[in-house]
Amino acid sequence: MMQGAQTRPVVATIAVLFRQDQVLLVRRANPPDAGRWGFPGGKVDLGEALEAAAIRELAEETGVVARAERVFTAVDAFDHDAQGHLRHHYVLVAVLCTWLSGEPLAADDALEAGWFPLDRLGAKDLALSLDVEKVARLGAALRR
Repeated sequence: MMQGAQTRPVVATIAVLFRQDQVLLVRRANPPDAGRWGFPGGKVDLGEALEAAAIRELAEETGVVARAERVFTAVDAFDHDAQGHLRHHYVLVAVLCTWLSGEPLAADDALEAGWFPLDRLGAKDLALSLDVEKVARLGAALRR
């Protein structure tokens, strides 16, 4: 049962960005998944296109400039409290992006930002948000 004011999922975008064979990830500062690595992204503003939201959030969180190519998948992100009650439900729309310029520097709600080789995403010592490896591999396959 959902607690609080949210009665519908919130739409957000994630920017799936590659440079050579590395993907850009940020370590989240805020819930859900604070401290875990995931894609730069955030809520879509009213009237904002998905692609524009992904590029805006990417720039706000990392300073990196990119071009949006296409929407390619969506995943659910559920945030539960300690008692297991659903606090938030986000629908994360993945946008495949092409790097144009800039080196990642964590800002906004990101603690760290960096490029990761795809084969590193399966490492046990890398705390990833749910579905990050799956979405990254799907995005990598689409850019070939």
